Amino acid sequence: MKKITTFFLAAIMMLALCACGESNGADAPGVKIEAGKALPADAVLDVMIASHPSWPYEEDFEVWKYIKDGVGGTINITAVPTSDFKTKFPLVMASPDTLPDLIGFQNQPATYSGFCEQGAFVALDDRLDLLPDYVEFWNNVPENEQWLRDTRKGVDGKVYFAPIYGMSRSTNVRTWLYRKDVFEKHNLKTPETMDELYDVCVKLKALYPESYPFCVRQGFDNIDLIGSSWKPGLCLGVYYDFENEKWCYGATEDEIYDMVVFLNKMVANKLMPADFFTINTSTWQELVTTDKGFVMPEYQTRIDFFQNIVREKNPEFTLTAMKPPVAGENGIPMVNKYNVDTMGYSICNTGDEKSIENAFRYVNWMYSDAGELAVSWGKEGETYEVVDGKKKFILPAEGDSARSLYGFTTIGTYLRIDPAAADAFASEEQAATTDMVLEYTYPNLNPGRWLSFTAQESKEMADFTTSITTFVEESIQKFVLGQKPLSEWDEFEKELSELDVDGLLKYYETAYNRVK
Repeated sequence: MKKITTFFLAAIMMLALCACGESNGADAPGVKIEAGKALPADAVLDVMIASHPSWPYEEDFEVWKYIKDGVGGTINITAVPTSDFKTKFPLVMASPDTLPDLIGFQNQPATYSGFCEQGAFVALDDRLDLLPDYVEFWNNVPENEQWLRDTRKGVDGKVYFAPIYGMSRSTNVRTWLYRKDVFEKHNLKTPETMDELYDVCVKLKALYPESYPFCVRQGFDNIDLIGSSWKPGLCLGVYYDFENEKWCYGATEDEIYDMVVFLNKMVANKLMPADFFTINTSTWQELVTTDKGFVMPEYQTRIDFFQNIVREKNPEFTLTAMKPPVAGENGIPMVNKYNVDTMGYSICNTGDEKSIENAFRYVNWMYSDAGELAVSWGKEGETYEVVDGKKKFILPAEGDSARSLYGFTTIGTYLRIDPAAADAFASEEQAATTDMVLEYTYPNLNPGRWLSFTAQESKEMADFTTSITTFVEESIQKFVLGQKPLSEWDEFEKELSELDVDGLLKYYETAYNRVK
């Protein structure tokens, strides 16, 4: 690791010397770029991207043709299956000889911050002269959407991981869903409080004895998702209380106890699956598709997913979004924010100033108006058409999607997406719920989900973070499932305080103060 650090420090010094000289912008002396292109004709960029098995990289995807045509030069793509990426990533970072010019991530690897500290990546903030479209675009993004860029800050407050715009209307959007057809059939009112949710689940259980009306999976994930129903932004673990401007650990708070009491009652009365912490996806899907699950906090995309499966046999099947129910005096009708796109590009510090400049030009093009059109819609008459003044994807066969047919929104193909295209990836029925779903999404993303820590901080936090998380999750599961009596909650809180939760929160406070 010492050799790697020495290399990267040397590369940083070289970059600093270059930056002190004449301008390295697109109009720098000796740099000839054809009109309408982003790169010089002789530029060669090596780009490594992750390739997801559900939407793998394909060289012949139209979106890649549009990218290469718009950017210019020569772009060599190395696609690494996501299953191999965790192993491959540190290997390519081990030497300047194996570094690509850019890496397109699906998610930041756990070691990403450490490589940033070593100088392995170049901060976008350090070369804004090469990012005119990026600067202009983000300077005009509304203040309430600037969090999209904040999530990409490193330990020094600079952006190393190019932020995604436009996909927050599509990616990881979470909400409460319910079977509208079943509710209408039995003249049931959608619940507005947790007490009403319990009551309607009792009625549904009587109508469908084999069902689990509150059909929840991914237990701990969904506890965090629905936390705002009890208190704004509430999570089981570490979260930032924006109302009171302080870091908190949810399991120490009264609202988490109230949530546990509610979930315990739901499980005890068989209104939700007792194995909701561990239930596998296929078993859960079977419950939903066979009239055994009717209300659930879930991904918005499950609307299309289930309706595409079930409607051939049951045309009345209608799963749609509902306003989140609230609990107690502090709850709000919102889910916590999850609609974050984790993909993006980072520019590697190869030590080759010419290649680094071209990598910046590549990233910059993706924030341009021309880049947005190319990666969002493609070309009129080829991948989209205009109908009644609105763009619409050309999908020749039933079941085709813009992603599977043309490669749109696959890893590495975008940074700025037209929000209208994000809506068009879904059916009109699902897309019609998006504005409502986002209205009932807590506006603040928990910084605990994106904060970067120094290598030393990560090392110091590792052991007691694991011990705290393990203790909390094991205890919560036992309380909810009735394996531990709720009368022992005070003892649980006492043991938790002895695990130095306050010490853990200080690390988050320090890291947050560095970048906010």
